Amino acid sequence: MAVRVLVVDDSRFFRRRVTEMLEADPQIKVIDSAENGVEAVSKASRLKPDVITMDVEMPVMDGIAATRKIMASHPTAILMFSSLTTDGARATLDALDAGAVDFLPKRFEDISNDREEVKKLLCERVRAVGERRSPSRPAVVPRPVFSSTRPDAPASRAAATASKAPPVRTSINSVLKKGLTKLVAIGTSTGGPVALQNVLKQLPEDFPVPIVLIQHMPASFTHAFAQRLNSTCAINVREAQDGDFLEAGLALLAPGGQQMLIEKRAGRDIVRITDSEPGQNYKPCVDITFTSIAKLYPGKLLAVVLTGMGADGREGAKLIKEGGSPIWAQDEASCVVYGMPAAVVDAGIVDQILPLDDIGKALAEKV
Repeated sequence: MAVRVLVVDDSRFFRRRVTEMLEADPQIKVIDSAENGVEAVSKASRLKPDVITMDVEMPVMDGIAATRKIMASHPTAILMFSSLTTDGARATLDALDAGAVDFLPKRFEDISNDREEVKKLLCERVRAVGERRSPSRPAVVPRPVFSSTRPDAPASRAAATASKAPPVRTSINSVLKKGLTKLVAIGTSTGGPVALQNVLKQLPEDFPVPIVLIQHMPASFTHAFAQRLNSTCAINVREAQDGDFLEAGLALLAPGGQQMLIEKRAGRDIVRITDSEPGQNYKPCVDITFTSIAKLYPGKLLAVVLTGMGADGREGAKLIKEGGSPIWAQDEASCVVYGMPAAVVDAGIVDQILPLDDIGKALAEKV
């Protein structure tokens, strides 16, 4: 059955361009379009599309307000078209808070200069978003479209959940002893901005260990996202810079477009920010950060894998597990995308599978 899409944008040219790209895929059917948020809300209610592509800036009613109204009355998977600017980042974060599941660059040139590649990626994303339909916030399996976060191949939900190895199921108390954990590392992708906010808001100001955050996100977004988290959480959150020291109660967010490693210098654990090497699909990459901390904190860290597509984090988590430290994963029901958590669950290295709402509380109580 074809994924039914409503295309929303105030530009007739852009609506036509998106429609032509989507309808090139026989598994997608554009059922209608709308030129502002008011039309989008009305048509979403009447037509009940599987997916809505939504512009942020529109007359009459903008995309953020429209998203909020749609999610309140008839939740639908909404993909925002966003500009990769500071203002675009703030607006996109507002849209994700309102209930959108993910965002795409408004300028297709920011995805690729190859039109066929753009069309392929756009259609794959929409098909994946439409794969899982739910009466609540949709759980979806998109692949990223930014060059900084593209995996080498799309993964279907069936592939992500097939042949699961049973995880190691121990009690939280048995793997987290107060005073032993020296660092918490959290990796995530699609759905991560909302998930990270949920987790970090539950932590007290005097959280006793440092936290490193790796979120697949464009370079122009991570500074605004760190500011957003800092303003809503009791702990301090900021975008990591080369040379930062790890400190208790401080969460450092890996900057977009680069890689974050942790190394020891003069007896202190500090952040090293490096440019990505050719062939690295994720910028920042969870595996790269996880691998660096596995060497520094054997048996003394906690790795948490939240919602996200693909399998980034799995190989680094294996090294962390081999060093004697526990791995937590977000459960499927609360994920926007059960790709990254499924990868570590399938590998049989997970100690705890927790609903999103319980992760921050468990960190606050047990670390």
